[in-house]
Amino acid sequence: MEQATFGETRVEVLVGDIVAQPDLDAIVNAANAQLQTGGGVAGAIHRAGGPGLAEECRPMAPIAPGECVISGGHDLPNPHVLHCLGPVHGQDEPADELLASCYREALRIADDHRLSSVGFPAISTGAFGYPMRDATQVALATVAESAAQLRNVRLVRFVLFDESALEVYRKVLEELTA
Repeated sequence: MEQATFGETRVEVLVGDIVAQPDLDAIVNAANAQLQTGGGVAGAIHRAGGPGLAEECRPMAPIAPGECVISGGHDLPNPHVLHCLGPVHGQDEPADELLASCYREALRIADDHRLSSVGFPAISTGAFGYPMRDATQVALATVAESAAQLRNVRLVRFVLFDESALEVYRKVLEELTA
């Protein structure tokens, strides 16, 4: 595991399963606009969260790219889920601003709910086609910039799908802290 500190907030990057982070107050769902079960991260979170998660989300939909909403964790080990709709690369523009908004809004909502720890996947890098390095730079720079405003969030964990994603996150984290 790689880590760095921005202000009073520790950032960790590791390979793992987003639905198996029982020490976090919230995990982030790389959601679809309708906040329904889908593939990838959204599918895994909805399967683990059970039918109550989809029921709670239904009246909050639709959300637009860059937006975030919060729900309970239901059958997940986490009390909360933050649902962010990342941009589809090459379609939703300006993609970098919309992606940064996902991270900013998730952190703001977590902080407003007095949560101390949040786990993120690599939003928009799967089916939404965002290049991993570009998405990683937006994600880590946004968390670093947002850290100064956070009163409650003290741990941000990026839970990544594989070693190649971890390597990209490591390099960008190194560049940010150099």
